[in-house]
Order: sequence, then C-alpha cells, then structure tokens
Amino acid sequence: MFSFLKKNPSNASGENSGSGWISRLKSGLESTGSQLTDLFVRGGKIDDDLFEELETILITADVGMDATNALLADLRRQVKEQHLVEAAQLREALAHCLLKLLKPLAQPLFAQDQVQDQIKAHKPFVIMMVGVNGAGKTTSIGKLAKFLQDQGLSVMLAAGDTFRAAAREQLMAWGVRNSVTVITQQGNDAAAVIFDAVQAAKARKIDVVLADTAGRLTTQAHLMEEIKKVKRVIGKALPDAPHEVLLVLDANTGQNALSQVKAFDQALGVTGLILTKLDGTAKGGVIAAIAHSYHFKAHPIPVRFIGIGEGMDDLRPFVAEDFVAALLGLDE
Repeated sequence: MFSFLKKNPSNASGENSGSGWISRLKSGLESTGSQLTDLFVRGGKIDDDLFEELETILITADVGMDATNALLADLRRQVKEQHLVEAAQLREALAHCLLKLLKPLAQPLFAQDQVQDQIKAHKPFVIMMVGVNGAGKTTSIGKLAKFLQDQGLSVMLAAGDTFRAAAREQLMAWGVRNSVTVITQQGNDAAAVIFDAVQAAKARKIDVVLADTAGRLTTQAHLMEEIKKVKRVIGKALPDAPHEVLLVLDANTGQNALSQVKAFDQALGVTGLILTKLDGTAKGGVIAAIAHSYHFKAHPIPVRFIGIGEGMDDLRPFVAEDFVAALLGLDE
C-alpha cells in the first residue's frame, strides 16, 4: 500500500525523509489532513456525494477551483480505469494524483553531492530573498543559513531590509545564533548594503551570501521598481548574480499566493519558492494551486524549501512524497 512512498535513494539520507519529519508535517497540515482522513476511513462507496465532499475539502484547503477540478477529473479517470468502488481506495488514488501534480515542483537548491562544484562555479553564490510583509523572509534566512552550514558551506548575511530596524536586529540575532557575519549599515539604501556584502564575501572567500530585502506589497509599483534596482546593483557587484531569487510565501495566504508569484516573477525572475508557516493552521493546498496555475505552467518555479516552525532546523527541502503523505495521513 502507498508504494510511491518508498524513498528514492537520493532522499534516503538526512532527517528530511525520516518519519520524524513526516510526523511534524502531519501536525502542520492537520486542519486539512484530518478532514481527508475522516472522509476516506469512515467507509462507504465511491459516489457523487463522496466526490462532492472531497471537492469542498479541497477548495476550502486553498487548492483553488481550477486545480480542484483538474485533480477530481484525474481522480475520476483512475476510479474508472482501476474499477475502484470503496471510499478507502480513493485515498491512494488521490495521493498519486497529487504526487503527479506536485512532483515537478520538487527541485532542490543544489544537486546532491554536487554542492561544492556548483558553489565554485559562482563563488560567492548570491541568494536574494524577497516577499511581502510578514511572509517570514528574515526567519527563513536564519534557517537557510543553518541548512547551508550543514552542507559544509560558509555563509554571510546582508541586512537589506533597511525599512525596519527590527528586521536588521532580527537578522543580527540569527547571525549570532549561526556564528556568521552580518553586513549592515545605517540608512535606507538596501542596494548599497547588499553591494557591500557581496564585495566582503568576495574578499573573504565566502561561499554563499543571503541577502534580505524589505517586504513589499505587489501593488506598490514604486517599491517593486526599487527591488528591481537592488537586483541590478547585485549584478554590478558580481556578474550573473543573484544566482537565486527566492520568493518566500506564507502558507496561510491562500489564493493570494498566486498573484504574489506572478508579480514577483515578472519583476525579478523568481527561481525558487519557500513555503513557510506550515505549523498547524495552514491548509497546505495552495501549493497545488501554484503547481496547476497558468503562470507556473508557462514558467515553472520549483519549491526549494518548506518551513514548519521556528526552530533552527525547521526549514527543509521540499519532497513531494513527504508532503503528500503528511497531507493525506498516509502510513510510512
């Protein structure tokens, strides 16, 4: 049963694929997972009423109407082809439909066993973090710094959120926790701060620069123009940089996440997503909505990481099998 959960050898090492991580994801996705579990385990036959209930759960879980319709159409095909009749059988069928949808998003930041080679090709490897206010950018930077250090990489942080003094202080606190240097300065010129950080990283032979930026609403045209300038300045400090533009999305924002992805991607060319705050209140379905969206199909953007809490190790690479298992409450 649930044979797709047998781990790929490339994911076998590390806690990310372990039972502890899936258990924590289950807790984080409980608001949706419990509804789906109740639907499938109470018994009964597969009929239109069951599909109607499933449709309601998926839509309220932020999957969105378009993605829900596509999933249910695929699910109905499986039911017909496999001659499924019992509600319990629908669970594994839905798991396969979700996995097929989400698998293309699961692309790690660095290929396994090739981290050092990829870094050497760009050193320092500059990662620009962007997103709306409150999405969790600064916290994600602190966690990402720890993850990169665990990969044997040296890290430097750039306090580019110059709008909020609290953001600078928060980033400096993460720097202390991770024992990494934080480049900061007084004033409101975020581009200058990040420029200085890249220059310092080059001089000190640092592997990765994580550049924080101020949160901004996608409707604030002048702020979106400003962040474009920040990206251009990074390119002047180091050709081809930034090498990664990560958009941080709050998993609780629902369908608004789709407009954020589109706006930031059009402005900056987003190369990866981080989905944060999968901590018990998030419904989790927005990731399916993103995967099914027209913009994603035209310009696929991988989900590099997901976050489930406030701890140092609570940001991990996105593994589609783990996410589906947690969402549907599958046995490991």
